[in-house]
Amino acid sequence: QVQLVESGGGLVQPGGSLRLSCAASGFTFDYRTIAWFRQAPGKEREGVACIGSTDGATYYADSAKGRFTISADHENVYLQMNRLTPEGTAAYYCAAAVGLPTMLRPLNEYDWWGQGTQVTVSS
Repeated sequence: QVQLVESGGGLVQPGGSLRLSCAASGFTFDYRTIAWFRQAPGKEREGVACIGSTDGATYYADSAKGRFTISADHENVYLQMNRLTPEGTAAYYCAAAVGLPTMLRPLNEYDWWGQGTQVTVSS
């Protein structure tokens, strides 16, 4: 049974940092795209960053470039978020897809999803 379990969300002040974790199990971790998406209230789910499990290639949304870093370690994927702004308030989801990425892959290409972890950026 495929499982993606996110953790690390919480309340953080503007300008602060958080590190999200995604623990993957139940499927082979080779040749997969693992991504972080987020969904703010009333908005569509959007891609933040993705990484190739085999080659380590990374791709970011423009809003994440320079502030967020996606990384992988065995079957765990992380999202380090720095200099957070209130616009970063959202539920953050981990997702996995077959194959390696050549770009920030769209939402409909992902086969497995986690339940999400809430990030709130507020003073």
